[in-house]
Amino acid sequence: MAVHGGLLRLETAGDGQIVDLTEGVQSVVRTSGVAHGVAVVFARGSTVAVTTMEHEPGAIADLTALLERLAPRTGDYEHNRRNADTNAHAHLRAALIGPSESIPVVDGALALGTWQQIVLIDFDDRPRRREVAVQLLS
Repeated sequence: MAVHGGLLRLETAGDGQIVDLTEGVQSVVRTSGVAHGVAVVFARGSTVAVTTMEHEPGAIADLTALLERLAPRTGDYEHNRRNADTNAHAHLRAALIGPSESIPVVDGALALGTWQQIVLIDFDDRPRRREVAVQLLS
């Protein structure tokens, strides 16, 4: 098995910003020369997540509203009390979605559905520099 890798670096505004990573991940796939395998996309950090979705305003608004209901920004959180912090909701939201996705690579391209993009969601309550590791297994 061969392993190829790449790293995506980006600046985010935080506060639930959703960033489309699809083209960046596909660029790593192209550069690697992998024709058939699996791309693993992993966000580094405990207040950030990676998933797939239709990256359009309606879906973004709906996901944002859902996460606000599940882990409200203004909730009463032990993490915030113990650490004099304000981002417990960000840790919880990131844990719900998870830090990674695995996407098949077929004929040198990500095997995503027509309306499916790979997205990073930064839940922290401040701007951040984020890194996303992309590993290709072939």
